[in-house]
Amino acid sequence: MTLQDVATEARVSLATASRALHGGSRGVRSENRERVLAAAARLGYVPNASAQATAKGSTRTVALVVSDVADPYYSAIAAGVTDAAEANGLVVTMTVADRSPHRELELVRGLRGHRPQIIVVAGSRIDDSETEQELIDELAQYRATGGRVVLISQPGLPFPTVTIDNAHGAETLARTLAEAGYRRYSIICGPDRIKTSLDRCRGFTTGLRASGIEADDQVLIRTQFTRSGGYDAARELVERGLGDIELVFAVSDTMAIGVMTALRDSGLEPGRDVAVAGFDDISSAIDVVPALTTVAVPLREAGIEAVRLALSDDEARPVRIPTTVHVRESTPRAQAAGRSANGPAT
Repeated sequence: MTLQDVATEARVSLATASRALHGGSRGVRSENRERVLAAAARLGYVPNASAQATAKGSTRTVALVVSDVADPYYSAIAAGVTDAAEANGLVVTMTVADRSPHRELELVRGLRGHRPQIIVVAGSRIDDSETEQELIDELAQYRATGGRVVLISQPGLPFPTVTIDNAHGAETLARTLAEAGYRRYSIICGPDRIKTSLDRCRGFTTGLRASGIEADDQVLIRTQFTRSGGYDAARELVERGLGDIELVFAVSDTMAIGVMTALRDSGLEPGRDVAVAGFDDISSAIDVVPALTTVAVPLREAGIEAVRLALSDDEARPVRIPTTVHVRESTPRAQAAGRSANGPAT
């Protein structure tokens, strides 16, 4: 079924049918518009999105690129992007980069050909100077043709950015836990090339130092930035011997949940034998037992803000999303956990 068929059925010109269906009612008499809409409904006419994109320069779509579809962190961001897009009459398509800078670049390069109105790239920046410059070039060329670009990531690339206050959130968490009486820590991080992990790890150690806790009171383990990475790191920690470690901080909730599972598999009870804390406040953080102490990030709001930023002309500075510490049962006060400020109870 074509637009010409609709025009013939409605007894109007092709131009009038096109304006009535695609360009609003402007310049079209109300009786002609009603006839065109009725004819389109009778014939089951569906507009050709590709043809409209060619005519208008873009489709009414938001192309969202995320790092990991299985991570609840990105599901929450996607929910916010979708809500804001729908409120503005846009449709969201989502692709997954699998935490690969090369894959991310390929996806952006391919999306340009589909002419979305907005491209949102959500995910931690990963140190990869070659692909980063290529990504900048691809996004700059897309923007030069009228497209809108927004990142949900660390600031640094020359595009509007919604950024999470990772370092400050981790520092605040460390200070809060130190005030609760914890003195000996294990910190489980992802690879340094993942900037989110690096920022959170550095922020946490900064908070500990500000609380009078030095590096000698910390055990640092690097692993994959995933639930299984957290599990493997916790098993390694138990096999080494926990010694006087009172609390394990993992730089994401998914890693922290992996830590809790590994502790249980080793015969230890999270929150009783050793405290555990995470970062993100994903939905399952309050469903695990004990409920997980974490740093809450309003991820849905970050997605909403990304679409708002894309549709505005505000490109002056990054939009910073604040974080909040939520203390739950996985980190009872050190005294209540059978420990003292000087180490494990005897």
